[in-house]
Amino acid sequence: MLDQTATALAPAPAAAAPAIRLTGLTRRFPGAPAPALDGVSLEVAAGEVFGVIGRSGAGKSTLIRCANLLERPDAGRVEVLGRDLTAEDEAGLRAARRGIGMVFQHFNLLASRTVAGNIAFPLEVAGVPRAEREARVAELLPLVGLAEKRDAYPARLSGGQKQRVGIARALASRPGVLLCDEATSALDPDTTAEILALLADLRARLRLTVLLITHEMAVVKALCDRVAVLEAGRVIEQGRVFDVFTRPQAATTRRFVAEVIGDEIPPGTLAALPPPGPGEARRLLRVLFAGPHSTRAVVSEASRRFGLDLNIVSGRIDAIGAEPFGILALAAYGAAPAVEAAIAWMRGLGLAVDDLPWAEGGA
Repeated sequence: MLDQTATALAPAPAAAAPAIRLTGLTRRFPGAPAPALDGVSLEVAAGEVFGVIGRSGAGKSTLIRCANLLERPDAGRVEVLGRDLTAEDEAGLRAARRGIGMVFQHFNLLASRTVAGNIAFPLEVAGVPRAEREARVAELLPLVGLAEKRDAYPARLSGGQKQRVGIARALASRPGVLLCDEATSALDPDTTAEILALLADLRARLRLTVLLITHEMAVVKALCDRVAVLEAGRVIEQGRVFDVFTRPQAATTRRFVAEVIGDEIPPGTLAALPPPGPGEARRLLRVLFAGPHSTRAVVSEASRRFGLDLNIVSGRIDAIGAEPFGILALAAYGAAPAVEAAIAWMRGLGLAVDDLPWAEGGA
């Protein structure tokens, strides 16, 4: 009885500290009309892949460079693996950076060095003995699929192979955190898929925490656990990737999601649909089904409940990780107030409903 009471009264274990914590980061460049970062705060849990997405000029590159203090913020705090980098002197910062790998968009390989030489370079700079450097390179080459390219020079490599070298180089010092600065944007779609699969495999094998910036929502969908949307130096939305995809709140997020989900209405489909009748409204709607009502017969129920004709124009099932969701394009015909009421009802069920331009769906 005493043991049971002691167990019941024992405090719950403290939540693990985030691997990366950015607090109130502000960075303004001389002459710029607005700050590149304006009070950005993010936490990245140990072992997760966290994506930051935004258009050009949103502040993404400044943010990731602040995460290892390649760019020093004007205000705010950067904590990585339990160390406050903003409080470290140069020697302490150099030591802390050994726990942080970075993968660049344009590879940044040394043309005069072989694949092995490029991977070993950060270890050489850190003063690691030659035998230890060679052993680490031998470990990394097969891990990134370059065992046969050890002695090749960058000029003889494809873009994907160059990025694999960049990833191996970033992992040379056995970091716990990997920063990826648009790591796939210089690659074609097939190579992008290969690099994303490699990053997912390395994350699992090495228990890495990954902070990744991108302007491609498809990259976030394929790899990330959580995502933050950056606009004009501020975080305008963040959360689980599935939640952000299926229930985007900000207009910018909805546009990013639409780029991946698409409408996929076959050409000519809309032209074949009848015009609205007298006094009747006609709306083209995209409905995204997810959550507890995703299997409910929403279309037929809305048609009966609000006296509408709802034509299914297109539809498909997609998934993020193991979580499925469905997308329908509906042509809604009926009294304008009834259509609005149906949209409000579906949104009340937690479904995402957006208007689509009628002219975009077909010729």
